[in-house]
Formats: sequence, structure tokens, C-alpha cells
Amino acid sequence: MPGSLEPLDLGVQIPYHFRCPISLELMRDPVTVSTGQTYDRPSIESWVATGNTTCPVTRAPLSDFTLIPNHTLRRLIQDWCVANRSFGVERIPTPKQPADPTHIRHLLTQSASNSNPYPTRLSALRRLRGLARDLDKNRSTISSQNSREILVQLVFADTGTESSELTHEALALLVLFPLPESDCAAVASDPDRVAYLARLVQHSSMEVRVNSAALIENVLAGSRTAELRAEISNVDEIHQGVVSILRNPIAYPRALKIGIKALFALCLVKQTRNKAVSAGAPETLINTLADFEKCDSERALATIELLCRVPDGCTAFAAHALTVPLLVKTILKISDRATEYAAGALLSLCSESEKSQNDAVAAGVLTQLLLLVQSDCTDRAKRKAQLLLKLLRDSWPEDSVVNSDDFVCSELVVPF
Repeated sequence: MPGSLEPLDLGVQIPYHFRCPISLELMRDPVTVSTGQTYDRPSIESWVATGNTTCPVTRAPLSDFTLIPNHTLRRLIQDWCVANRSFGVERIPTPKQPADPTHIRHLLTQSASNSNPYPTRLSALRRLRGLARDLDKNRSTISSQNSREILVQLVFADTGTESSELTHEALALLVLFPLPESDCAAVASDPDRVAYLARLVQHSSMEVRVNSAALIENVLAGSRTAELRAEISNVDEIHQGVVSILRNPIAYPRALKIGIKALFALCLVKQTRNKAVSAGAPETLINTLADFEKCDSERALATIELLCRVPDGCTAFAAHALTVPLLVKTILKISDRATEYAAGALLSLCSESEKSQNDAVAAGVLTQLLLLVQSDCTDRAKRKAQLLLKLLRDSWPEDSVVNSDDFVCSELVVPF
């Protein structure tokens, strides 16, 4: 067996026994299985998770699936990293070890028992939250211990009173896990619980408000029927609270990500989109559009397109001086999806307002649309661009290429 494998691009060779036999990469968290072989933890966990019951190297059956940390090898790897720092090798951090399932069950029992002192229950929830944040493995273990049912009960233990610190901790832990359909239905179908969420999303603490918005999004996403989703989206205070969260991107960056997910989920309920408009969503979305990361920008643009489909939404967006220029600028700048949503929103706006047509032309939409129809973007985006070109044909300058006899726009019309 060779003493080293292929050299790194940096010009340093990784010793063979420092590489995981599965991934062939430098081990960051070496663990030993029952056969005595050592692997990197993520690699062997993936191997077992896919249904394999044998040791990858020896092919011998694994008598149990306990993974024992190989601290000696990990320290040797760390020393090697330090010794080769001049080659650009970074020292691997000492990994945190997964929590014992028995310990997690004990903490859940402590937090759920009304007979335990309040500080004890609060401390147990905080420790569970810390464990869930430390490792995905801990989060999976907590999830497997009937934690959702316990946490839902803690969050909605007394909806008729002011929320407590215990409620806030349970809420912060609960939103780390997706909710099953049964729990979503239990929340959405209970008017007292919905009203309680509406109060929480307008709480004085930004963390409580953001976690409440996250729970609202989880419940909406997990509710199968439109009727259940409408039970939440029909509450004015929920729209107001979610929109207000989006107005604090600098003070609380997580608010942007959670806020736009919740607002998008609310706007998927067609019959209550006017409530988002009344809560000030159009102005807030345009004012914060430049602050979103790529994935969140796509969701924000999708929300804008949804709100442009209702008359009040169209009017509100058209009244904002930056709406049309920002949408034009977005085309072909972020992603294919973002381009599709921006083109759809522009089509709705220009169909309803001559001023929006003139603003789009002034912002240079002609060039953007011509590039779009010739690009590798989605067919839906191209169709929207073609419809928009036809709509704006009379608004182009007389010497525009679109007004030339050689320009032919597709007659294909498809619904959104």
C-alpha cells in the first residue's frame, strides 16, 4: 500500500492513512467502526444511511453501527496540517461530538414536565437548542424523539395569556424542524392558535417575531388544503407582522430570509393577496429588493409577480418610482427564474398602466427583452418577453428595431 496518494494542487501530498477510504479526501472527523477501520464521519454515515450494512474496506458485516471517534488520528492530522501550513493547508477544527440520544430524551422530558421548576425547563430547552445548532446529527436525533409534539404543546400551552420566555425558547427550537401535516392542520384549524401566532409575529422582540414568521411559513407549507392555508392568510395582523419584519434587514439580517419566505407563502393564497398589499408589501419589497441574496431575490420577485396579479397590487407597485427600473435591471442579471418573474411582473404592470410602459421603455427594456428572447432562459420567460414586446410596440422610438418591418413577434399567448 503506498504511503501517499496524488499530490494536491498546492504541491503537498496527503499521507494515505489520513485520507478517508470512501471519499479519498483528508479526514476531518475520523471515526472507527466495529471492524476496526477508520473513516471520515460524514462518509461512513452516508454509507450506512443508504442501506449498507458492511464495512466498505473489509466487506465484513458491521456488528453494530456505533462510530467511535479516533482522537489519536485526528490529532495527528491536525499536527500534519500545522506542519504544512506554508503550503496553504488549513488546520482542521476539533469536531463537536454528537449528543447521546439518552441525554436528549432526558432534556425533552425535563422541558415537557410541568412538575419541574421553571428554570429547569427553560435550561433544558436552551441546551436542546444549542445541541441542534451544533450538529445536524443532533438535530436528527432530537427530531426522532417525538420532539415536535412536545414543542408544539409548549408553544401553544396557554394561548390566552402573554407569551413567556419558555414559549420563546420552545418556538426557537420548533422552527428548526419541518412540521408534519397533522401538526400543521392542528395549528391552522385552531382560531386561538392562529390568533396567538398573530400576536407573536408582532412581538417586541425581533427574534420572537422572526421565529413566529418561520413557524407561519412552516404551517402554510405543510397544510395540504387551501381552506387551511386561508385560515392563516386571512388574518390582517399576520400580514402586517411579516411585512414589518422585512423592514429591518440591517439590524437583523435573518429577518430578510425568513420574512420573504413567509410573505411568499402567504401570497400563494390567491384570495388574500390584497391583505399583503394593504400591509405595505409592495413598497417594502421594492425598497429591500437589492438587499436579498440570490435565492431570496428569486422568491421576492416571485412574490412581486403574484401581487401584480391583483389590481390593488398593480396600482401600488406602479406608484413606486423604482419598481419598473428595478425590474428591468433584474432581467438576465440574477438567474433564469428571477428573469421570468421580473418579466411577468412587468407584463402585468404594463398591461394596466401606460405610465409603466413609458417607464419601462425609458429604463431600456427593449434591449433586455431582445436579449432575453435570444437567450437560453426558460420558455415561460421568453413567452412573457414576447408578449411584453408586442404590448410595448407602440411605445418604442420610431427608429427602434422593434418597429421595423423585419421584426416579427410570436403570436403565442399562454396564461401565467
